Amino acid sequence: MTKFYQRLILLLLLVAAISSIAIYFTVDIHTLRHLNRFQPWSLVVALILLAIGLYFDGLRLIHLVQIASEKIRFIEAVHVVFGNYFLALLTPGAAGGAVAQVMFLRRAGIPIGKASVLVVVRTLVSIFFLLLCLPVIFYYDSSILPGISENVLAIISAVLVVIIVGVIGLFRTSVLNYLLVIFTKRFSHNRRRRIFSIYRDVRGAVFMLSSDPISMCKVLGESIISLLALYSIVPVLFIGMGMTIHWPQIIGRMIVLNILLYFAPTPGGSGIAEGGFIFLFSCFLPSGTVGVVAVVWRIIVEYLPFIVGLYFTIKVFGQSIWAKNI
Repeated sequence: MTKFYQRLILLLLLVAAISSIAIYFTVDIHTLRHLNRFQPWSLVVALILLAIGLYFDGLRLIHLVQIASEKIRFIEAVHVVFGNYFLALLTPGAAGGAVAQVMFLRRAGIPIGKASVLVVVRTLVSIFFLLLCLPVIFYYDSSILPGISENVLAIISAVLVVIIVGVIGLFRTSVLNYLLVIFTKRFSHNRRRRIFSIYRDVRGAVFMLSSDPISMCKVLGESIISLLALYSIVPVLFIGMGMTIHWPQIIGRMIVLNILLYFAPTPGGSGIAEGGFIFLFSCFLPSGTVGVVAVVWRIIVEYLPFIVGLYFTIKVFGQSIWAKNI
């Protein structure tokens, strides 16, 4: 059996195990009674929001490619978006998502240097928006981290945002390059090369971000629409359960959860996503239903795009290529 199929089977087993555990440890005697009140229309709305989120994700990629003085068709952008979901869920730390994006961009005729920078820019734009939201989220929802006041949380997150903005500014100077030379002086040649390769990609991304401010603002707006549409799936599911919710609070907690998932070491954040969802949202749902809703959320937002990404990957590259390279 090829390495590709071994990983795919292991992923399916992992997903099934995590989903089963999430449901098993959260159900109780009231679960079925509460689930009977679920309104199927919310699933339809959730799928519409998923389509909107993915559409604007592809649209922002097209505009990023244009900023890089290249062209890409919409169907090629769709391949990149779904390919990212596919390989991110198949590899630890979602590292394969970046690889998939570069491969599909190269297939679309984008030079590998620009493709690498575009992938970094897509990630930076999303993270930048999420981090900007943190001070406000923590100030108005201090119960996310009990025991720490909302003012302290807001200050910590604001300082974090300032540090990140400062580091981005340093990329436009030679300071970081000088510090990297000193820091990596005793490293092996291969390790230094990898570090400087990442540095060049990130630096190129920073220069791209500042090369066309008006176009980048448009990309940022499309990123915000895409992310908010995807995060809105959760409050829609809550409303389908008959709950009266505070929409901004739910979105805020989704932002916190997704920031954590960027650094999750497991394939596609499996396990951490479900556990974080249960921790953050158990107080909003009827007894015994949070595990079920967590699994439904993952199916809609991650597993459906994963299946589509698997189809596009095999269609574009073929089974033999992926069997050798994944």
